[in-house]
Order: sequence, then C-alpha cells, then structure tokens
Amino acid sequence: MSTNRKKSTAARRILAAGAGIATVGALVAALPAGAAQTSGGGGYGQGRYVDVQLLSFNDLHGNLEPPTGSSGRLTQLNPDGTTKTVEGVGGAEYLATHLRQARQGHPYSVTAAAGDMIGASPLVSGLFHDEPTVEALNKLKLDVSSVGNHEFDEGARELARMQNGGCHPVEGCFEEGKTFQGANFPYLAANVTDEKSGRPMLDPYFVWERDGVKIGFIGVTLEGTANIVSAEGIKGLKFGDEVETINKYAKILERKGVKSIVALLHEGGMPASGAYNYDCDTPGAGAGISGPIVDIAKNVTPQVDALVTGHTHQAYACTIPDPSGKPRTVTSAASFGRLYTDTTLTYDRRSKDIVRTAVASANHVVTRDVAPAKDMTDLIGRFKALAAPISNRPVGHISASIENPLPDPKDPAVGIERPLGNLIADAQLEGMAPADKGGAQLALMNPGGVRAPLTYAQSGGEGDGVVTYGEAYTVQPFTNMMTAVDLTGAQLITALQQQVSGANQAAPKILQVSKGFTYTLDLTKTGADRIVVDSVKLNGEAIDPSKTYRVAMNEFLAGGGDGFAVLKDHKNKLVGASDLDLFTAYLGAHSSATTPLAPPATDRITIVK
Repeated sequence: MSTNRKKSTAARRILAAGAGIATVGALVAALPAGAAQTSGGGGYGQGRYVDVQLLSFNDLHGNLEPPTGSSGRLTQLNPDGTTKTVEGVGGAEYLATHLRQARQGHPYSVTAAAGDMIGASPLVSGLFHDEPTVEALNKLKLDVSSVGNHEFDEGARELARMQNGGCHPVEGCFEEGKTFQGANFPYLAANVTDEKSGRPMLDPYFVWERDGVKIGFIGVTLEGTANIVSAEGIKGLKFGDEVETINKYAKILERKGVKSIVALLHEGGMPASGAYNYDCDTPGAGAGISGPIVDIAKNVTPQVDALVTGHTHQAYACTIPDPSGKPRTVTSAASFGRLYTDTTLTYDRRSKDIVRTAVASANHVVTRDVAPAKDMTDLIGRFKALAAPISNRPVGHISASIENPLPDPKDPAVGIERPLGNLIADAQLEGMAPADKGGAQLALMNPGGVRAPLTYAQSGGEGDGVVTYGEAYTVQPFTNMMTAVDLTGAQLITALQQQVSGANQAAPKILQVSKGFTYTLDLTKTGADRIVVDSVKLNGEAIDPSKTYRVAMNEFLAGGGDGFAVLKDHKNKLVGASDLDLFTAYLGAHSSATTPLAPPATDRITIVK
C-alpha cells in the first residue's frame, strides 16, 4: 500500500468533516504537522492517527433464532422519500457472520453493546435462564456491554451469575458434564450501586487497549430501571442519574490517562422516522430525534466522545451537540439483532483522544443472504434439542398473524391498541374471572410485556397457523404471576391518566385492556387531559369513581411498574397462575385446527387525533 493510500482513511475523513473551516487547504494547515503523512488508517497502526472500528448493537433480548413477523422486519427510506419494508432480518447466526465480515481489514476493532442482551427472551434462551445467549455473545467476541433493565429480570444475583458463571441455583446445570462459564466480557453497571456502601454492583468502566491505543467504556442503565423491573430482585440497589454517573467516571478515566471515552447507555430516543437509515441530523445536528437521550447527550461531559444507546428499540446515528456545542455521535441499532452499528473513531496517539470531527457512523442491516455462522448454528441446535419436548407442543391455532405493532413516530395512533395486547388481556380476564380465581371484572396488561407477534407462518414443522408453546413463550416470556385486586373507579381513571402523564408523559405507555372496557384517548390534548374521563366505561356502564372493581393484572403492574404508581394502592390481592399459563389455556380453549382463533378487533380505545 502506498503512502498516499495510507493516509486516505483517517486523514481524508478529518479533511471532509471540517465543516467549520472554509477550505480543505485551511484544514490541512490546521492539522498538526505530519498528521496526514503518519495516519494509522487503512490498517497502519503505528502512525499518529489510528482508525478504531467500534461495532455495536443493543436490545438483543436473547433472539438467537431469526425473529419472525414484525420483529424480523425493518423500514428502509428510499432516496425519493418513500419507504419500503425489508423482510427477513436478524438472527445470531447471521449477526455473527456480518460482524466477522465487518472486522476484516480492521486491526483495531472493538465490539460493544448497550444492554438488554438478555431478558424477555424467546424460549430457546429463556428456558435456560439466558445461558445460551451469554454463550452466543462470547462467540460473537463481544468486548463489553452495559447492563439494561432486562438484565435485572431475574434479580441482581442472577445477573451476577451471568457475569461470573456457575449452574443455576435451583435448576442446576442444563447439560450433563457442562458448567456455565459466564460472560467473557464485562457487564458494566456504573450507576447501579449498593444502597449502603454506594459501590457499583459490577464494574463501572472498562478500558480496551491495543498497541497503546486506549478507549474507556462507561456503562449505565436508565435511572428509571427500578420502576420497570420487579422490586424483589433489586432490593438494596440504587439506580443513579445517568449524566452524573457518566461525568463522574469520565473524570476518573481522564485521571488514569484514558482520554478517549465511549458511554454505553441503556436509554434512548425516538427519531422522527422509523426507517433505520433516516438522517436524524436533518435539518441540523440532532434535529430529527427526541426523547430522554437528547437531554442526556446535551449534558454529558465533552470528555465523552460517543454514546452508544438502546432501550427504545429505535435505529439512529445522530450527532447531538455536547455541552460545548460540538457535535457528538449518538447511535442505536434497533433491537433483536436486526442491525449493527459501525462507527469509526479516529484516535490521535499524540493527544490520546478521539478526533471528534472524524467520527463516522452508520447502521447496517443483518441480512440473511450470508452464510450462517456454523458455531452459532451448532449452539442454537444444542439448546433447541434440549427445549424441543416443551417448545414444539401445540397450544392453539390462529387464522392469521396477530400483530403487536410498536409506536410509529409518524403516526401517534399506531401501536396504542394492539390486537395481540387485546388477546392477552382477554386471556387474563377469563383466567381470573371465576369467583375462586379472583372474580376479576376487567384486565390491564402492560404493553412492554408483549414481546413478539403471533405469526401465522410456521416456525418449524408444526404447520401454518399452529401456535406452539415456544411461540407463546416468546410472546409472554416473563412468566409473571397474575393477581386480582380491588381498585376504586377513581383509581382506575388515575391509572389511565398515568399512561400519558407524569413518568409516562414524554413516552406514553398505553395499557392493553380486556373486552368490555372502553374509553376515549384525545391526542389533541396533553398529559392527563388526554383521557376523556366520562368516556371510561365497563360493559357500557360509566365507571363510578366511588365503586370498587376487581381488576386482573400481573405482579409487575400490581407493584406500580411502568410508572403506574396508583396500582400499588390496591387492596385484597389474590395471586393466580402465571400470565403464560393463562395465555396458553385461552388459546387452547378458544381454538382448534378446524376453528382457528381470528385476530381480535381493536375497538376498545377510541382515538381522537
């Protein structure tokens, strides 16, 4: 490779990115003497400038097998402004191949994740407490990950086992002669501390180093994690402010001589378009994205050179200004292994820092037109064989796919009432309605607990329209215990208002409701006023604020999860079967091969927009 080619990668991108300098010549003059001639780009790592490839992804949620239905699709923005659906994306076998291909020709490559690698996982991973996913991430050569809220689904002790290894404390080892080895990569939890000692429960940061190039990673989960996981599993833990924590450890890393810093943050934003390749820097830096990540990014110290984010399951590669007004890369790779982000960080050996104007980033689709990685295929096959007797059992039949549409930034009405959410709420009401089961009159289901669609097309050899236990498990993987509780009509109305106010005002969480419970949501208004109070009815009769109602909900909601604080004030709780048991029982009772279940109508919430 010639000297001119050697300088092309890092130095040329520095030239191209000099938006505030009038000419290329001026920028060359502004560079340190000899910078272009000693670039480390293109695989030469001993010059002043070195291109470090940062590959990242987030919110895998144990999706080892290719996700199906809407979970296996992406929206692509065409040059003419139209969009098209990209079908058949994701799957650990293909993610592994794409990452391995992306690393080729990049001697300085680090792979990082922004949390929710495990939790809410399909059966092939969830049945084995996500040991298969951690083993898969080891094979993917993941270098570091922050924790997300779902890493706490089974509690802090189980998360520690994911890190350190060892067989499950109750179920033991899943494969004869094999002990779970734990994660080869560090899980970072800088803002998750012991309430008494104040010390992080896991490492707060990690320093990646190669040939003298050092990049520090600080990992945090969202401060509100305690509101969206089971309280029992996180007793004694405190979840701190994301900005304060990142800024604290950035100073510590600087004192240790690490000046290039990336924050791995399990919190995110909502781009104005759901297309994975939408330019969220239109018309200006970060102008096309909203949500919590915007304020966080604007307040995280300029010492941090890039933020890899997650949680919202959105795709973006934006440049949100830091507190000094300088653009800084902020990325997210959707969810379920459908995308990965490739970011080039140009490292200056002299300053030991990232040349911020040279940062380039883009999301790439994990297509299935590449050869699947054999080691990943073998791993999935091992656990599928162990799970098969349970996973392949038919539990019901459907006449068409029953979807779980997520919110659409372009249309606020999309994803409010979901066919699958209605089906699950109906199943919960039926299971908890008998007098000896709780006497429930209505059911409320948290939208985040519905994890995947029910797809009509067969996933194996079961036949189209057949719902297997494994597919039902993928929809309802938490196995939350169901409860029936007393709530007043006034509390019910407050719960509806809390969907769109308080903690949920910026990102509403619309409860899925059982048949017979109806109301109007007015999107032309703001906050609690969006709930038209006199429209709230049960079986056609207006809700009486002073009357007591029996309401079915899972333990997560009954504990005030997802910002529904009023639900904690229930009385006369009766605990029933798990949500998954009620779901599979309902499918079995209401469908057969000759009379499959049709998708329920979405006519319970009237939307004004």
